[in-house]
Amino acid sequence: MGFRSLSGPKVPLGLYKGIVPLWGRQIPYTMMKFACFETIVEMVYKHAVPKPKDQCSKPLQLAVSFAGGYIAGVLCAAVSHPADNLVSFLNNAKGATVADAITTIGLWGLFTRGLPLRIIMVGTLTGAQWATYDAFKVFVGLPTTGGVSSSCHAATTFHRVDHEKQN
Repeated sequence: MGFRSLSGPKVPLGLYKGIVPLWGRQIPYTMMKFACFETIVEMVYKHAVPKPKDQCSKPLQLAVSFAGGYIAGVLCAAVSHPADNLVSFLNNAKGATVADAITTIGLWGLFTRGLPLRIIMVGTLTGAQWATYDAFKVFVGLPTTGGVSSSCHAATTFHRVDHEKQN
């Protein structure tokens, strides 16, 4: 039964009917995720944490990573939500088009329907992803996200001074 549903004249197009809206969701989501996270973490260290990152404990640094990831996830959810509603509509309504989705859900509905739950879900997942990423970095001896570590800063300063002496 399952194989028969994959072998027919409409199958190649049927498998890809949601690919453009899927890209419309995933590309902005991923761009927002990577564009915002580090900036948000740096802002948290600058404005919300009372001491420099190097003086913070590893658990606090991982909490900052989770918080930065959560905030980035909220932005990801907001940016990708209309396309997510579109993908869901196209996958649930046989033969539906983008115009059908806009007519049925409405433009306002594409942007707002289910957004609070998506924010909670995507924010939490994105925060957990970034916290896991930084936890692994701590496990292997690398610094967490947010600013340049003092050893990297010292190496950069040394290189700059050495370069100025040569000129």
